[in-house]
Amino acid sequence: MLQSKDEKAFNYLYENYAAALYGVIFKVLGKEDQAGDILQEVFVKIWRSIGQYDAGKGRLYTWMLNIARNSAIDLLRSRNFQKDQKTTDIEQNVSLQDRQHISGTNTDTIGLKKSVMNLKQEFRVLIDLAYFQGYTQEEIAKTLDIPLGTVKTRMRNAILELKSVFK
Repeated sequence: MLQSKDEKAFNYLYENYAAALYGVIFKVLGKEDQAGDILQEVFVKIWRSIGQYDAGKGRLYTWMLNIARNSAIDLLRSRNFQKDQKTTDIEQNVSLQDRQHISGTNTDTIGLKKSVMNLKQEFRVLIDLAYFQGYTQEEIAKTLDIPLGTVKTRMRNAILELKSVFK
């Protein structure tokens, strides 16, 4: 029935498997709104490519699960997603710093945030990740997808630039 693209069969499929597929997608992405969007795309892919499913090669659930997992991984690997993640993380951190400032002055960041905002973008991101979010240099290299040596060099230059601002 699915091969003939029967809507009732497709609705049955969605009602019985959407939660499981969503769980897999959410586990890969970690964000509810994006997982919901990918789930919709997955069911569109299933609908369009149901003719390619071969019962002799495996269960329908496994086939759908692979489509869901691969779609989530494709999103993670996309440059736009990675860029959005970096921007979102920085915006959330700035928002957190603003809330801390309102609720009570954090003496460690007095004037520092303003000085950091005057740095080049590549330095701002590094300082934010390292000092405000607590990332290690190795984690920064993985997050930004740049070599560890580049992270170390930029971090050193960023600190030197900040140092000159405070003199």
